[in-house]
Amino acid sequence: MWPVAWMITAVFMLSNSTTPLYVHWQERLGFSSGMLTVIFALYIVGLLGTLLVAGQLSDHYGRRPVLLPGLLAALVACGLFACASSIAMLAVGRLLAGVSVGVIVSAGMAAVVDAGGPERKPKAALLASIAMVLGAGLGPLCAGAAAQWLAHPVPPIFAVEALILFSALGVASRLPARRKADSPLRLRLPYVPVSNRRHILGGIATFGPGITGTSFVLALGPSLLARLLEIRSPLLAGSMACAMFLTAVGVQFAVRKWPVARVFAASALATILSMMCLVLAIHASLVPALIASALLAGAGQGLGQLGGLTLIGLHVPDTHRAQANAVLNIGGYIPAGLLPVATGYLIDHVGLASAGTSFALVLAVTALVGGTWAMRRAEQHDA
Repeated sequence: MWPVAWMITAVFMLSNSTTPLYVHWQERLGFSSGMLTVIFALYIVGLLGTLLVAGQLSDHYGRRPVLLPGLLAALVACGLFACASSIAMLAVGRLLAGVSVGVIVSAGMAAVVDAGGPERKPKAALLASIAMVLGAGLGPLCAGAAAQWLAHPVPPIFAVEALILFSALGVASRLPARRKADSPLRLRLPYVPVSNRRHILGGIATFGPGITGTSFVLALGPSLLARLLEIRSPLLAGSMACAMFLTAVGVQFAVRKWPVARVFAASALATILSMMCLVLAIHASLVPALIASALLAGAGQGLGQLGGLTLIGLHVPDTHRAQANAVLNIGGYIPAGLLPVATGYLIDHVGLASAGTSFALVLAVTALVGGTWAMRRAEQHDA
């Protein structure tokens, strides 16, 4: 399971390595907060488009034929980021990074569970979830440190990331091939058996608000530090993002034996508290409150993700597991793309304080409603 999980970590390192560099690119290329969130959200567009087909291709043809092109897309994205001299290059790079993440969260996470075998499904689901958030945290930390200390940090950052992706490509090339499919593939929207749809919806109801909170921190956290709190530090921005995802790792270890209903309840509570801290940071100009908001957002995402992946690993059959992973992530990433983009353009019209407060209110209410529903449905399963 461990080498396969490394592929997930490698791709997610790329996905968030850009976080502490947005302010650098924004100043160099001269784009607005709205455009910044659009560039960020193109990653989600690529991810969602890939999720529509990657799970089906993986379940039908096997993991390796899907993972290899996904990792190649990540390498192309690396090259575009390293040489970015226009908004278009950043946009295409983010789009391709999203494609690679779409492949890895469907085929890659399913491959980890496959490698674990029937007797280790819960452990494999935990490992896949932790590999994702670990990579998402290490990427901005390393990039932020390089941006803080190097005069020209961008090429070295993505050169190192390319080497890491080449190692993941080596792992993918050694995965076992699946026997030839008995019937031709007919692409459609990702399908989850009717009996398993309640498991997926419970995960979406808590994972969605959690990952929307972390997306806000990734897209607008550095700008908030620079413009509202007057702190211009790529290392602090990257460290905050890293701590956010390491918190997501830690809470999953801490609650791995909890019933799923309690995990969902804790996810919703963490997201609500995160939004309360965000409002406090905005209106009182408190950096500790912003850091607390990021950590709580990470906890909310990690817990919601763990609950959703656990239900998928335990209940969804092997032939639909990658598609189930895809549906879980589609449901989570849609609000994670839409709400931060709307907030970015709202910032350009009404200012950072009013827009950030509006975002926090909407997300807190969504987390409360979704978490209550998911907890009640999970209680029925736990019982």
